[in-house]
Amino acid sequence: MSSPNQTLNRLRRHILASAIGMPMLQFTATALAQNQRRATPAQSEGPFYPVNLPQDSDFDLLRNGALAYSSGQPAWVEGVVSDLQGKPLRGAQVEIWQCDENGHYQHPRAGKGADPAFQGFGRVSVGDEGQYRFRTIRPAQYAGRTPHIHVKVKLAGRELLTTQLYVKDDPGNTRDFLWRSLSDDAARTALTVSFNPSSDGLRAFFPIVVAV
Repeated sequence: MSSPNQTLNRLRRHILASAIGMPMLQFTATALAQNQRRATPAQSEGPFYPVNLPQDSDFDLLRNGALAYSSGQPAWVEGVVSDLQGKPLRGAQVEIWQCDENGHYQHPRAGKGADPAFQGFGRVSVGDEGQYRFRTIRPAQYAGRTPHIHVKVKLAGRELLTTQLYVKDDPGNTRDFLWRSLSDDAARTALTVSFNPSSDGLRAFFPIVVAV
């Protein structure tokens, strides 16, 4: 039978071990929460995804074949595609599509008037570090919508994400039904980016986080 002193010592050791272990458990839980990032919010595809992909579908929307587009504000849209743990999603494809400076999409349902020099759609494969990059214009407004760019991410034939990118501080955002439908400020922040001046046009950084 244990003496009262032995029982008391065991109890003290148990309490001490628990006190040491709790911070470690808290640290582990915090680390897991930090590693598990929030996915980029999804939004609707909209009515103007290309029926047939244009022959010229590369990263440069300011050139369509031999034609060069000179309207609007030239801009680079770039970022990194990663999973919820922050791992670059090598092999993924990023697609964007948007209207021209006058609000016209290259799409049969959009009617006539689209400038043939504006490619309107682009597709790239991300690099080893998950990078993607497009040359385009700062998105323009069209009837009923704030300026935006549609974005889609695919991997091995699967669609992982369809969403829309918005311009920070654009006055049309708060009137736009899709921007306002985002669940909270964090979701709006994730999809709303700055277009900042640079030496070769505006530049916007749009990181994309997807659940694989």
